[in-house]
Amino acid sequence: MNYLLAILAGAVQGLTEFLPISSTGHLIIFEKIFGISQTEFGLAFDASLHLGTLLAIAVFFYKDYLKVFKVKNGLIAKLAVGTLPAVIFGLLLETQIETTFRQTWIVGLSLILFSFVFILAEKLGRQIKTKEKTTIVDSLAVGLFQSLALIPGISRSGSTISAGLFLGLKREEAAKFAFMLAGPVIAGAGLKKFFEVITTQTLGSSDLNFFLVGMISSAIFGYLTIKYFLKYLSTKTLYPFVIYRVVLGVILLIAAFM
Repeated sequence: MNYLLAILAGAVQGLTEFLPISSTGHLIIFEKIFGISQTEFGLAFDASLHLGTLLAIAVFFYKDYLKVFKVKNGLIAKLAVGTLPAVIFGLLLETQIETTFRQTWIVGLSLILFSFVFILAEKLGRQIKTKEKTTIVDSLAVGLFQSLALIPGISRSGSTISAGLFLGLKREEAAKFAFMLAGPVIAGAGLKKFFEVITTQTLGSSDLNFFLVGMISSAIFGYLTIKYFLKYLSTKTLYPFVIYRVVLGVILLIAAFM
């Protein structure tokens, strides 16, 4: 497969994992446009790209993760509780996630419907708290929102940032908590799926190199996206992403039913 395609896919993953527009949804669209086999490569390739964004999270937030173990503020318990719902629902719905949910019309509908949650979060969020001020119950609520992102088109970052806003977190703080919370989920799901595929399918060295190039591209674009998106959120809202999601969702629904 073409390495340029891997770089482009990595760029798509790195950008859309952290922007609230759904990375899985965009990868499904990307793979359909460029004819990357969903059954042969799609899920394994998705997993490798997600591992790239995991690397971006680990590098960008390594100091914050170290504080989890050094500072007695209960953050490690909050991350654990917030991770749990996505793990449970991910295991229960694994088959549906890999088959039924990976349809264009589901991506389109999810993009549109969940955009209204963004609007409500912006309208109702008080934006007075930092992530250190969250409670275990807050973390569970954010985790439940994160589990909704198992449906392509909803967006892990979008759902968790929205949950943070509902709970009173400042917009930038909600994003930081969301990205840190995504780390363990991406690690578990990405590593599990990647090793499942490489141990059950025969992949040549060129295929693995293709995955590696995509992973590196995803890590680089992911790191840059985290950096500049956090700066964006310090002064601006989610509304531009609402417009993008609705327009793309309408296009996908038209394409799905034509």
